[in-house]
Amino acid sequence: MKRILVDMDGVLADVYSRFFDLHEQATGSRLSPSDVAGMPESEAFPEQVSWVSAPGFFRHLPVMPGSIEGMKKLNSVFDIVVISLATEFPQSLTDKQLWMHDHFPFISWKQLVFCGNKNLLHADIMIDDHPKNLDHFPGETIIFTQPHNINIHDTRHIRISSWLEAEKLLFKKV
Repeated sequence: MKRILVDMDGVLADVYSRFFDLHEQATGSRLSPSDVAGMPESEAFPEQVSWVSAPGFFRHLPVMPGSIEGMKKLNSVFDIVVISLATEFPQSLTDKQLWMHDHFPFISWKQLVFCGNKNLLHADIMIDDHPKNLDHFPGETIIFTQPHNINIHDTRHIRISSWLEAEKLLFKKV
């Protein structure tokens, strides 16, 4: 059975919706994905580090559209492991685990890895929104489109923009 590593933030959890909301609360102006296209998150949202460092930030993120249904289907045929670079923000660990339990109860706690370096994990496929996590992965890499990576055209990574695309692509590999 093929193992797929699935990133949490930006792939399962919609961090950008929350960034846009918090930016609007702080400034009174609403940004759109095109306003921040190609910008690193810390540049697009200067307060981003303080936001993600605050207790509760990760606990209440929206779910990426189609991710629950897609993960249910994939989990029935693949060895799914959800990974997150959570140890950089230790207060996020409990929030992230509870968020996964609330939204993806069919993913066992044994399928969750919170770490500081995704290169430590071995699998056949990795889905992530950050090229830095995909660039050194020895297996097949899938980049999930987010505003910060929209201008990256690295042919090493297959690009998907939705969970429907993820399902179509991955079920060809069964």
